[in-house]
Amino acid sequence: MEILVIAVAGLLVIAAGNQLAPRVGVASPLLLLALGAGVGFLPFVSAIELDPDIVLEVVLPPLLFSTAVSMPVMDFRRELRAVAALAVGLVAVSATIIGLVVHAVMPTIALPWAIALGAVLSPTDAVAITVARGSGVSQRIITILEGEGLFNDATALILLSSATAAGIAHSADALQPAALVSGFLTSLALALAIGWAVGEGSIRVRSRITNPTADTVVSFTIPFLASLPTDYLGGSGLVAAVVAGLVISFRRPRLLPPAHRQTAQQNWRTIELILEGGIFLFMGLQAYGIVQDVVDGGFGLRAAVLLAAGIGALAVLVRVAFVAPLLVWLRRVRRRHRQHLEEERQRLERFETRLEQARDIDDELLAKHGLSAEQWHQAVTGWRDRLERGQRRQRRRGADLDYFTADPLGPREGAVIVWAGMRGAVTLAAAQTLPLTTPNRPFLLLVALLVASGSLVIQGLTLGGVIRLVHPRMASRTADDAERERLLRLLGDAATSRHADALTPAEARELAIETIRVQRHALLDARDEGLFSSSSLEYALERLDAKEILLTTAE
Repeated sequence: MEILVIAVAGLLVIAAGNQLAPRVGVASPLLLLALGAGVGFLPFVSAIELDPDIVLEVVLPPLLFSTAVSMPVMDFRRELRAVAALAVGLVAVSATIIGLVVHAVMPTIALPWAIALGAVLSPTDAVAITVARGSGVSQRIITILEGEGLFNDATALILLSSATAAGIAHSADALQPAALVSGFLTSLALALAIGWAVGEGSIRVRSRITNPTADTVVSFTIPFLASLPTDYLGGSGLVAAVVAGLVISFRRPRLLPPAHRQTAQQNWRTIELILEGGIFLFMGLQAYGIVQDVVDGGFGLRAAVLLAAGIGALAVLVRVAFVAPLLVWLRRVRRRHRQHLEEERQRLERFETRLEQARDIDDELLAKHGLSAEQWHQAVTGWRDRLERGQRRQRRRGADLDYFTADPLGPREGAVIVWAGMRGAVTLAAAQTLPLTTPNRPFLLLVALLVASGSLVIQGLTLGGVIRLVHPRMASRTADDAERERLLRLLGDAATSRHADALTPAEARELAIETIRVQRHALLDARDEGLFSSSSLEYALERLDAKEILLTTAE
């Protein structure tokens, strides 16, 4: 009964926090964190400690999966370089630098355990990006931040595992670069393979389910179907859940009916609200117990606060030093790609000219090469297919470059990427996985809690001010008029020219549904080539889905 009362109270607090947050001008995760900490320090509330496995194995897989499903895969593909650099390179660099500094400042903390703390504090939290998502910054920034938060946990947890093994063995062998790279690649390969297989298999199974509610129930199992076997085999279960979500995000518009997608989306939003709110609420509730352990163990609270403040500042400085050259490198890559695109365009034009000339080959030349007219026709058809594939590839690359040109990342956007990289509940959960025999464990947990909560509060509350100060490119609230015109023209071209004047009402409805499906197929083909922005495509697909649902429910 007590657990049920606590659960009901928690749900009410999450709902109230979500409702009150806009009124007080604070993001709901920050409000719930403060509420949790306030309740946790009440004298009649006993110390609370949440099993870290619950966070890492039960809460995070569906949360990250839900974020991945809602992420436009087209945008993620375009930002893959930036995401990979931040999720792997920045985490490794940050963990190493933080570890070295902590060991230098406090020699009583052995280097392996200092690097373990650095690994815990290095990754940003995909859930914490909720604070940035509501700030109105451009979709490019949100995609990079979300992508980083989705994948950097794998790097951090591998570093944490290796550093923990080195600390237990009193040897730094487990921290050798070769061992770390091998472990990371193995973990990533398992996650990619299992995540892709689960995503592809589950979406095909769901496409055969006729009941939207049953389909939603099946969708609840997917993150665990991906994460559990991956964890068991030694891979990153969180990355596997993310990969499964990305596969489903890309495939579901073609394979799932609109009613199924809408039902699943609404239910997943509820699950996301509960889990996201719960994780920050419990993060605050655990604060008292962690502080009490430090006091009981004779560790210095003042030292923990000073060290946490120093690490927080150092993490931001390292992020600045990493993001600035990253943006310069990305701009250089874009310039090279534009040059290569022009060279490829010229090659395709020359190939097309030769292909046109090849159609006029005479019988004498065919005989000279020992070819029949049918064989030559087949060869020309194959070359034509090759040309069309090259032209599609060029259109997609051209659209990618137009995307980067229309929304460039300069110093202003870089400042937002730096300041929006907040730590979150994953930091505390990862720290709690440190063995009980870890030297100074309560002290390390308190430092992790202070860095994570301080990052959320300071950066979260000041992010709006930073955005107003640096004036980055902001997200457009409405799609570009010219792009909408092109979208409407595409939908009009895809629609059937058959008239419904002589049709019965049932036949007219079937024709309308079929027309909508043809239009959706054309939109998804345009998405695959990157011809429109993800926001415009989402707008058009939602309108088509609403029309189809209205027509199908009217039957």
